[in-house]
Amino acid sequence: MKEKIKVKDKEFSVFIKAAEIDKSVSRIADAINEDLKGKVPLFLVVLNGAFMFAADLMKKIKVENNISFVKLSSYSGTRSTQVINELIGINEVVKGRTVVIVEDIIDSGLTIRRMLDNLNQQEAADVKVATLVYKPNAFKSDYKIDYTGFEIPNDFILGYGLDYDGFGRNLPDIYKIVE
Repeated sequence: MKEKIKVKDKEFSVFIKAAEIDKSVSRIADAINEDLKGKVPLFLVVLNGAFMFAADLMKKIKVENNISFVKLSSYSGTRSTQVINELIGINEVVKGRTVVIVEDIIDSGLTIRRMLDNLNQQEAADVKVATLVYKPNAFKSDYKIDYTGFEIPNDFILGYGLDYDGFGRNLPDIYKIVE
């Protein structure tokens, strides 16, 4: 593991190591397994960023479940555009189901807010939100986040699924931008 890396035109330093990420993923999986015992939840994974978190999480989920993917985007470079583009929508029947939204990072919260409204319209019985990373100082919404791996300051990060213009998703650790 390199302490500092360069991605495109920006420098990043190690922020959260892979071993810490794994511990958080295990903690979230344990909580979900306990909370949803006896239910068959539908996990809705928000692409592209949450693919690594979801893959590791699902290996540790013991309750019977289904998994599907949605693709929403609101980022350009290192900034949120505040405009959410739905690239692949929900194509599962969610009426009467317990749904767990799996997200890599929640900052403004607008992406998940849109999903919650959509799932509500489709009459999901219960919706839980699981995120690996949460930025409370950037959060502009009012919903409950049920499972959180890490609370961090409003720094730009990449690695473990998170990217900078499509780069850096494959890194096993999470790096933060060096200003």
